Amino acid sequence: MRRKFTILSVLLLLASLMPLKAQYAPQDTTYRKCFIGSTFFMLGNFLESNNPEFVQLNLGYRLTGKDVVSLEFKTWKYAWPLGIPPLSSSFEAPEEEFPGYIRERGFALVYQRFWWKGLYTAVHMMNAWQSFVDNNGNKIDNGFQIFNTYRLGYHIKLFNDRWFIEPSIAITHRPFHTEMPESFKQLDNKWSKFNAEPGLHFGFNF
Repeated sequence: MRRKFTILSVLLLLASLMPLKAQYAPQDTTYRKCFIGSTFFMLGNFLESNNPEFVQLNLGYRLTGKDVVSLEFKTWKYAWPLGIPPLSSSFEAPEEEFPGYIRERGFALVYQRFWWKGLYTAVHMMNAWQSFVDNNGNKIDNGFQIFNTYRLGYHIKLFNDRWFIEPSIAITHRPFHTEMPESFKQLDNKWSKFNAEPGLHFGFNF
């Protein structure tokens, strides 16, 4: 499922790059202070297999025309280590699957900086509380991890700046997590704490 969604995300990202030049004018100096949004990653919930049950809500505030802070509330589950490269032969391979899944719930603090027109960088620092669930649906342990995302993207205004989309590329990083159950740990330790992924956020300004 994640492989299919990764390919879909890349295609959407490439398609969204086409109208970039038409989105910003040099004299554009106004902006709306607040926004609410999410990510197109939630489309993965409609795939037939390995439903991530992913939900994300973003609440943001524009301190200035270039500086933005926001909160991201997230929950999702996954059954493979997060460090497996999306297009590798090990991605969602049966031999790499956890004996169950991990459910995460948490929030991220986000700082976004605009550099030129809609080009931006962002840092997302997520605090994630984990539940480890076995193949029988029984919770066997709890955990916690910090999950950071370092993002480079472009903000595209739509419908007179009421809506926007933000295609991006990102590096994810897990700098800290508590001890996993041994059966999960053996698989997770095989892979890097860093990974790369596409992103495609959207939102409504007010």
